[in-house]
Amino acid sequence: MRSANIVTVCLLLLASCLPLAAQSARIKDVADIEGVRSNQLVGYGLVVGLPGTGEQSPFTEQSFRTMLANFGINLPAGGRTQIKNVAAVAVHAELPPFAKPGQSIDITVSSVGSAKSLRGGTLLQTFLTGLDGNVYAVAQGSLIVSGLGAEGLDGSRIVVNTPTVGRIPNGAVVEREVESPFGNGDFITFNLKRPDFTTAKRLAETINGFMGPETAFSLDASSVRVRAPRDISQRVSYLATLENLTFQPADQAAKIIINSRTGTIVIGKDVRLFPAAVTHGGLTVTIEENRQVSQPNPFSDGETVVVEDSIINVNPQNSRMFKFDPGVTLDELVRTVNAVGAAPGDLMAILEALKEAGAIHGELVVI
Repeated sequence: MRSANIVTVCLLLLASCLPLAAQSARIKDVADIEGVRSNQLVGYGLVVGLPGTGEQSPFTEQSFRTMLANFGINLPAGGRTQIKNVAAVAVHAELPPFAKPGQSIDITVSSVGSAKSLRGGTLLQTFLTGLDGNVYAVAQGSLIVSGLGAEGLDGSRIVVNTPTVGRIPNGAVVEREVESPFGNGDFITFNLKRPDFTTAKRLAETINGFMGPETAFSLDASSVRVRAPRDISQRVSYLATLENLTFQPADQAAKIIINSRTGTIVIGKDVRLFPAAVTHGGLTVTIEENRQVSQPNPFSDGETVVVEDSIINVNPQNSRMFKFDPGVTLDELVRTVNAVGAAPGDLMAILEALKEAGAIHGELVVI
């Protein structure tokens, strides 16, 4: 039953993909503006005030001594301090574009040693640096830790979630602004999140249709360059208008995504099968496409048309041959395998075999 339910999920995911190609999208949802990006920040600090769940490691002790020395307190050389309420941590954050000095950003704090839990701890002032080595924010504050750990005297232990990672909302104050090229030059560039020549062409045509010809130019499958005013306030208003224009992106390439760990299979609507036969287990699935001619009644002014008639026969007992005729969709294959209650692993094996045989029109991606 569980196997059939998982394969049913595959069908639902496939069905949910069908209407997407006909939907319009805003430019802001499918493209980013070149130069408008976040920046990663990282730092090293100490969390204090832990209820005996800290660590006694060499680098933690060295950091602790350095911190006390900065406060004018010198510990005896060679002596070892008991610091079970202190933990060395790595702090990281995302500095959003256009963040100004004085604004706050969220931070994540993670233990880098053998601390058992950061619950109840407080992060001391920590400098967050960028890739260029400059300090862009300063972090400090009390941690919010969702994890929980407990240990008995006999060595038994229970851990819920991850108690060695915590967050501090608005835990860092921005000290330096990152310069942005947004206001430079006579152009702005839209970079598609999913590069596609057709989508880039349609995006440029949409902007030209709204702003006038020769306003936008497709540079490649990913980038569209657009003329823009130099005045920064006008450029902001101009971009606010452009990013809300809607157009129809191109259909994505035919793909099958398989997650072998969870048994999840997502099949794109444009995936097709070529003639092939597959032997697998004790299942037999024969799929045929029959074309029938529909003839109108005499003197009815009707037209003769060709009607597709799919015939699917399933026999899970003796035979072992999967037969596919041209034009059969994977939707039909999934429905047929689901009807006999096969496991997701069976479907994965069939798809991989078909791909190796060159019988799938589409890309097979295993994650």
